[in-house]
Amino acid sequence: MLAKSDAAISQPNPLSFFLFIVLGAISALTPLAIDMYVPAMPDIAKDLMADTGAVQLSLTAYGAGFAVGQLFHGPISDSYGRRPVLIIGVLCFAITAVLTATVHSIDTLNALRVIQGLSGAAAAVVIQAVIRDMFNREDFAKAMSFVTLVMTLAPLVAPMLGGHLAMWFGWRSIYWVLALYAVVALAMVYYKIPETLHAHKRQPLNTKTTLQNYSKLIKDPVAVGLILSSAFSFAGLFAFFTAGSFVYIDIYGLSPNEFAYLYGLNVVGLIILTMANGRLVKILGLHLMLRAGLVLQFLAGVGLLAGWLFNWGLWGTVPFVTLYISTISIIGSNSMALLLSGYSNMAGTAASLSGTLRFGMGAAVGAVVAALPGLAVWPMVWVMSACSVLSIAFYWIFGKKA
Repeated sequence: MLAKSDAAISQPNPLSFFLFIVLGAISALTPLAIDMYVPAMPDIAKDLMADTGAVQLSLTAYGAGFAVGQLFHGPISDSYGRRPVLIIGVLCFAITAVLTATVHSIDTLNALRVIQGLSGAAAAVVIQAVIRDMFNREDFAKAMSFVTLVMTLAPLVAPMLGGHLAMWFGWRSIYWVLALYAVVALAMVYYKIPETLHAHKRQPLNTKTTLQNYSKLIKDPVAVGLILSSAFSFAGLFAFFTAGSFVYIDIYGLSPNEFAYLYGLNVVGLIILTMANGRLVKILGLHLMLRAGLVLQFLAGVGLLAGWLFNWGLWGTVPFVTLYISTISIIGSNSMALLLSGYSNMAGTAASLSGTLRFGMGAAVGAVVAALPGLAVWPMVWVMSACSVLSIAFYWIFGKKA
């Protein structure tokens, strides 16, 4: 059965350390789908005889599918429960990974990446809603920090694993590994994730109610400020995903393996700040931790511009990229905790809108970067810097009133 009985729901299992690992592992589907194949993007371009922009659009395609999928998965999970949406989404992710491993044209790959993004969106939305069902807003931020910490092990390992897989077995092996991981994640969902949404809290699924819920969120300037602050922060990350491998490998002359290790620095920084957020958020509060993350990210954007203007080369880029990416968890988890605390009765829908705009903005920014000169540093630098400015501005003007 996809959904458990109300008796099982009424007494959900406590969120043990093992369950943190399970939730983080499931949440890692999208980081793996993005990070594992980034070092292989130049190889994909050569194998499929595609230009740089077309391969970069495969990342945008995933982001677009992920963004659209969240609009639907959240409301559906608010109506039918968390488990059915999660199980179906992970199953479809596994199937599309298998199909992607067999493609012979960039257009087919991009189309499958859209579908894979639609499927992967289920895990992202539902995991957040599951945790929100179980905790208040401070404990939600703390729980999300620990889940994010587990999840960030994926992008730490993924580029190195992807780089070695591409070198030893070809880039297609990356998608076979993704398919296998998704099957393991599906088993985890089926056996270890309880249904957390009580039947009496479920909302009828109809277009009018869904549109009313989305309208309520969009008309709330505080909600919009928090969502867009997180969205622009994440969009800067997408700018690096889109152009980073070409900047590091084709411009600065690194090998795919060297790029993977430098990419790992980003995740080490992310882990450090995520752990700090988990320890300090209940002491200092959501707003103070969110502001700290936004300020650090803004300083990273300024540093990227300075490195480009003064031609500091690779080592004028890497530290500031690392600092920018390190703040993603602080900004994302605390802004989401503030948002969902005001809309606990429709947490799935709120998470859907936030995730849709976050990945929609990321896909749009990725498309912009892909359309700019492929063998230049400035598109990535300028876009990341602009995103850091917009992120802190939307919080300071609107979101701080939460």
